[in-house]
Amino acid sequence: MPYIKNEATKDAISAHMEEVVATIINPGHLNYAITSLINQYYKDTGPSYVAINDVVGALECAKAEFYRRVAVPYEEEKIKENGDVY
Repeated sequence: MPYIKNEATKDAISAHMEEVVATIINPGHLNYAITSLINQYYKDTGPSYVAINDVVGALECAKAEFYRRVAVPYEEEKIKENGDVY
């Protein structure tokens, strides 16, 4: 996950994201928002292998970071509550 150092950039992105996130009420909306964001990035950068690699890399890293920061602690808590399978 990129930890943005530039506070002005981070604040600008966050301000717009809060508006979008407030409208997402189901997985279809989430998928649409993500797809729209990457489509716009691809359109703005122009078709190229680098742009495709940028998008796929960002999605994979975001997925991995979400899993590490959210899913793993959740699963660890559930193991404590319900017992381990292994």
